[in-house]
Amino acid sequence: MNFYYSGAFTLRARSLSFSMATEKTLTDYESQRLENIRRNGEMIASLMLHSKASEVSDFFKRSSSKSTKYTHKIKKQKNSPPRSPLVIRRSLRTRGLPPNHSGYPSTPTDSSPIPPSPKPEFSPARKREQIHINDAFLGEIAASDRPLIDVILAAAAAGADVDGGSRSNLLGDYKFDPRSSMVLKPENVGKVLPERILSVQFLPSANRTVVVVGNKLGNVGFWNLDFGIGDGNEDESGIYVYAPHSAPVSGISVHPSSVSKIFTGSYDGLVRKMDVEKETFNVTYSSENSIFSICQWPCDIESLYIGEGAGDLKHWDERAGKASSKWGLHEDRINTVDFSPENCYLMATSSTDGTACIWDLRRMKNHQPEQLNVVRHKRAVHSAYFSPTGNYLATTSIDDTVGIISLSDLNDISMVHHYNQTGRWLSSFRAIWGWDDSFLFLGNMRRAVDVISITSKTKTSLASPEMTSIPCRFASHPCQIGTLAGAAAGGKVFCSLISATEACM
Repeated sequence: MNFYYSGAFTLRARSLSFSMATEKTLTDYESQRLENIRRNGEMIASLMLHSKASEVSDFFKRSSSKSTKYTHKIKKQKNSPPRSPLVIRRSLRTRGLPPNHSGYPSTPTDSSPIPPSPKPEFSPARKREQIHINDAFLGEIAASDRPLIDVILAAAAAGADVDGGSRSNLLGDYKFDPRSSMVLKPENVGKVLPERILSVQFLPSANRTVVVVGNKLGNVGFWNLDFGIGDGNEDESGIYVYAPHSAPVSGISVHPSSVSKIFTGSYDGLVRKMDVEKETFNVTYSSENSIFSICQWPCDIESLYIGEGAGDLKHWDERAGKASSKWGLHEDRINTVDFSPENCYLMATSSTDGTACIWDLRRMKNHQPEQLNVVRHKRAVHSAYFSPTGNYLATTSIDDTVGIISLSDLNDISMVHHYNQTGRWLSSFRAIWGWDDSFLFLGNMRRAVDVISITSKTKTSLASPEMTSIPCRFASHPCQIGTLAGAAAGGKVFCSLISATEACM
């Protein structure tokens, strides 16, 4: 208190003395200013504002320090777990970096492999050992897959009467034009699997119509389109789903002479054999690399050709239980492996490196394989398939072309333009042959099936109100003319059949 009184008194004395000394020299304005300063000083001293401001400041400082200590004490008692740091995601484009082509997309494509999707260790599909069919079956508890097993066993028993599943003499003199003869009925549209389908095949049986499909979750689905027709079973849908793999199913192979043994390859590095007679899923082959394609050798049901890793092909001998040969055929993944139906020593491979190659197994050395012919595309080649007679080879590439190569003259190559940009959410298009060398079938982005004529190189689109999604992967029934299956990204399967009028002709 005395400090502020003293200061105020000193200020007043100085101002008075200054005003007396300079009274004659100051202007009226300056005199008035000094008088205002004097009065303000006296007022501040009488109100003791400086003292009260100091007291208030000290009070708030003490209360702030107490609350801080209390807060720290509470935090210590809670012992809350440390928060994870905030991660700000930025794209490569915003960081000025080039695109990373080696990264894994969220869905499977033919351009880059996908690692196995994480699943619990107790999942049977994760175990590299034999799985019983019942453990892999995803049906309801009260449901049973016994009707499917009986159908496959019956087809296997009648398989000896089928001419090896060969299509070269299937038509005979019958002239079949799919552009005007095929229909899609509502009862032949079914959702077989969840998620996108990557592979589709028919069981090679003349008396049965059973479609086998594999999706990106590692599921394998069967659709018996003949369910309820004279079977006497309680099957309501004809659809059966199994989970033998933990990653996308890249290939399905069924040999006409052994219908009860169905091979499936997957990105999880496994090739499993569904042995319907023993009711098991066996591990036929195991690899640290992803498996992108499989195909059985037509001349031997115990020989399996497996495309894995970055362009490697292995010949697996089922009898010996080991790989008898290994070749590095391509610089990138092998998407398809196919054999000529008329010469089983001729093999065709397609690769993401932009090439499709024809090989002669009799001339292939272990370390220096030599191809008979190379078909080059500007971008990844999704497929390469021989025609039913073995006279042609059809390739499909993401460069928006479908290649048609005559094996009688390897320089005779025709490139038919076709829009193949399916994007990352759809499976890539793969042109397949029908029942002779006349037509190719592949998907259309407008929810249709495109039919390419080999002679005229023209395209015809087959649309239907029942086709509600884009069919990407196709299979033609090896023993039934006009039965074509197309699989879509949502797990649907569309099965087009020959019309009744055409069937009677």
